[in-house]
Amino acid sequence: MAAPSVDAAPSTASPAHVPGPIEVRLLTGANLYFTRPTVKLTLDASLALNADADTVVHWQQALRMHGVPVGMASSETRAEGVAEMAATLVRRAAAAVRSRIPAVAHPADDDTVVVAFPFRNTGTAQAFAEEVARAFGAIAAGTRVRTALARVAPALAGHDPGDRVTPIRPHIPVVAVTGTNGKTTTTRLIAHLVREGGRTPGWSSTDGIFIDGACVDDGDWSGPGGAARVLADPAVQVAVTETARGGILLRGLGTASNDVSVVTNISADHLGQLGVHTVEQLAEVKSVIVRVTKPTGWCVLNADDPLVLGMRRFTRARPWFYSPDPGNPVLHEALDAGGRVMTVIDGEMVVLARGSDPVRIIAVTDIPLTMAGASRVNIQNALAAAAAALALGVRREHVRAGLQTFAADAEHNAGRLNTYLLGDTAIVLDLAHNEASLDSLLEVTDRLRRPGGTLAVVTSTAGDRSDEAIHAMGAMAATRSDRIVIAGKAKYQRGRSAGEMEQVWASGAAEAGVTDVERADDEVTALRTLLDSALPVGSAIAVCTLEQRSEMSSEIIRRGGHEATPAEIAARVGAG
Repeated sequence: MAAPSVDAAPSTASPAHVPGPIEVRLLTGANLYFTRPTVKLTLDASLALNADADTVVHWQQALRMHGVPVGMASSETRAEGVAEMAATLVRRAAAAVRSRIPAVAHPADDDTVVVAFPFRNTGTAQAFAEEVARAFGAIAAGTRVRTALARVAPALAGHDPGDRVTPIRPHIPVVAVTGTNGKTTTTRLIAHLVREGGRTPGWSSTDGIFIDGACVDDGDWSGPGGAARVLADPAVQVAVTETARGGILLRGLGTASNDVSVVTNISADHLGQLGVHTVEQLAEVKSVIVRVTKPTGWCVLNADDPLVLGMRRFTRARPWFYSPDPGNPVLHEALDAGGRVMTVIDGEMVVLARGSDPVRIIAVTDIPLTMAGASRVNIQNALAAAAAALALGVRREHVRAGLQTFAADAEHNAGRLNTYLLGDTAIVLDLAHNEASLDSLLEVTDRLRRPGGTLAVVTSTAGDRSDEAIHAMGAMAATRSDRIVIAGKAKYQRGRSAGEMEQVWASGAAEAGVTDVERADDEVTALRTLLDSALPVGSAIAVCTLEQRSEMSSEIIRRGGHEATPAEIAARVGAG
């Protein structure tokens, strides 16, 4: 089929009948695409993806695109080319209204493309995005490129420019914390160390907003709204913000910059949602906090995680690597760049710098959060938090004191490896929501089991995890425990039907060779089932808790149990 002439008559279809955008999302802070407010425009690309090659060539010529492959219909090459066509269309449409803006684009899911470009005013951003979408749809439907572009300026005439969006430029030091696991623990500990150093911290996390240790609003505040709330409080002298994947993708960061960024780790979680399908894509999203770290600031990066370590190329800030292993071969890269290293030598947390002797902070076993060294993940979290606090200027003696007074208990770190003793049975309650966190929970709980005791586990998670992830967790729990009870859910089904997740858990256990699994209606009932049974002396129970943490704590105490002290945990770990 021959391509239509550039001078061919335009389509007579009314612009009103051309489909608009699938979504116009205004990202008001630094984001995956730009470090300033950005429009994320999702377009239906099905017609363009399936157009004949001659037509695509014609579009490229009319848009003055050069060196962009055409590709076969519906191929990956075609998708990349159509995405670049959308970005070019944005640039040409901007020129039509006497403006210049950059644009980037990429193929997305279900025959769509995403094109992104910066903006200043909300009304202009919305109106311009809608006109670009109409132009894109009209061109794909047969309208000449020139004609489609000519409609943009008249359509925008007289529009309301709307509010001016200005990213928050903090007047106090800001620490941004992200990663797959350990974000909340690290955020809480950094704030604790800052407070120990004499300044008033404010922090936002998945558990709420806290000002100087007091909760002022509960709920999930790990997005930009939480950062804004903390920075708006006049009492706050240092802001510590937990930064989740969803907040970055849906709204962007809450601040234009940070003084210290901390990335704990990257592992599979929430994959398949919001256009993120691989851990590499997840790492790219989370790298946004590193990109906006001030050149005078510090990036605290987990040197044991290659995806985290790779983020160092996105920043001009100074590197501060951390790893419990002083023999990690990449640590010298931070030192060579004039940075710092936080590691463990002879059982002590130390700071390394080029040309200096190791600066000793504290013995790992003297940090209650590490559970006498039994929790590998909390050793890493402590290293990260101590590095961030020192980078903020907290004095070494205050860091040491803060590490000594922050425990893995409900007071300091609710829902994360909270340990109870009931007679000679240890019970660990943890928000084990993915494979990595379940691995940590099972590892710690097994260390609390005495010789001759059994390891039992209560499994549960939210419904927004994939079947593959829940199945893998079921196999892990069955493989590493002596007894498993699958707890049902009343809340957090996230669109799943009753009993659906329990079946996936059971299928994972069956793959591990365990078909005789017990089930309970909810988390408390599952725990009661285990406590009412004749567990051998010295047993330990790992509980994945999401809905009923406080009820389970009350149940343990009602039966005569208590929250374990750091000394009791240390004695239990040592005896095991």
